[in-house]
Amino acid sequence: MSAHTTTPPTDDLVDVAVIGAGTMGSMTLWQLAEQPGLSVLGIEQYGPAHSYGAFTGESRLYRAANKEGLIYTEAALTARRLWAELEAASGRRILERIGVLGVGPTGHDALEMTIRTATDNNLPIRVLDATDLRREYPQFHVEDDDMGVLDLLGGGLRPEVAVASALHEAQKHGARVLFDTTVRAIEPGSSPDAPVAIVLDEGGGARSSDTSSGGELRTVYARKVVVTAGSWTAQVLPELNDLVKPILFSLFWFMPRNVDAFAPDRLPGWMRDLGERHAFGVPSLDGYSFKLAPSIAGNEPAETWDALDFDLTREQVREVGRIGALMFPDVDPEPVRWSRHPDSTTADHVPVIDAIHDGRVVVAGGMSGNGFKFAPAYGRIAADLALTGTSTLQQSMFTVESHRARAAARAAGGTVDGADLILQGH
Repeated sequence: MSAHTTTPPTDDLVDVAVIGAGTMGSMTLWQLAEQPGLSVLGIEQYGPAHSYGAFTGESRLYRAANKEGLIYTEAALTARRLWAELEAASGRRILERIGVLGVGPTGHDALEMTIRTATDNNLPIRVLDATDLRREYPQFHVEDDDMGVLDLLGGGLRPEVAVASALHEAQKHGARVLFDTTVRAIEPGSSPDAPVAIVLDEGGGARSSDTSSGGELRTVYARKVVVTAGSWTAQVLPELNDLVKPILFSLFWFMPRNVDAFAPDRLPGWMRDLGERHAFGVPSLDGYSFKLAPSIAGNEPAETWDALDFDLTREQVREVGRIGALMFPDVDPEPVRWSRHPDSTTADHVPVIDAIHDGRVVVAGGMSGNGFKFAPAYGRIAADLALTGTSTLQQSMFTVESHRARAAARAAGGTVDGADLILQGH
């Protein structure tokens, strides 16, 4: 990033600009806009609640008793409260309070961490053995040594509704949002109290790393900038390219022979570990299919956004069909639809949420397909960092310094703090 020294025109200076109005950006905008007297600008390269972001795909899981590690519990519970606040403000249903069931071999790390999280935080769960699972959830193929943990505070989120609702609330409270506008550069000023210049291309969203202009360029200025650009994080902040990489996650929907058994009143959100296979899903929201999303080959990080391949081979789809039929004997072993969604990831799947450049730029990225459930809480952290430089929800592991220290430890073959985290997301 180059430094600018010009004095910005007053009309183009805002208190906080948020780059990217998808999952994290919409939640940050909503919470910033509720601050009296604050001028807030959102900048989005596509339209509102668009179809190109990490949040798309009908549904996501929300878990209170999470398996990723105890450092996430406060954010999960804060997010649940904020989801309820957004529902009340918008009048729209966002969180389906149907629980989330984890199923896997007895003693599986993810299940043990879920139980530990619930026990340490007095969260309501039910532990089921194989007999319980076969009786109460006959949709699953159950092995004799399987067990289940039902997170009673969990459920399914409607991500497109959530993002649209947060944007609406932000605009209702006075935030301006520029849609179809691409950020070509952000340039912190030459002194710690100088505003940040944001070079805008108003020629429309560019779904590539091409930096050539698609239209007229203009510059706006902000005292603080929050970068919530998802899979484009390293394009906006190339100095983080060593930590944050673009990645794709694949979602699939299957058609059960008896769809009533897969309705939300009979099947919670779920995660399944069977042998080496891991998948998560949500019951039927459309009345004929349900989501089953396994971890598959081809979901590895890419070096650049342009290197992402949004297609799947026929063999990849067939393999997902085999996994689906193995986990749920009543489904047709062919997905009725599938889609791929870009996100950004880090080496250990811990997000990067931190203030850089003398605190004038805040970044929230590297969610690794595991961020949506926490979105309003992470938006709160980003807003807090922009306004005060600190947040009670911030974790030291989220900082750029901590990420680089862990990267150095991995490179040296040493011990990495926090390495006991369960890193499969959703």
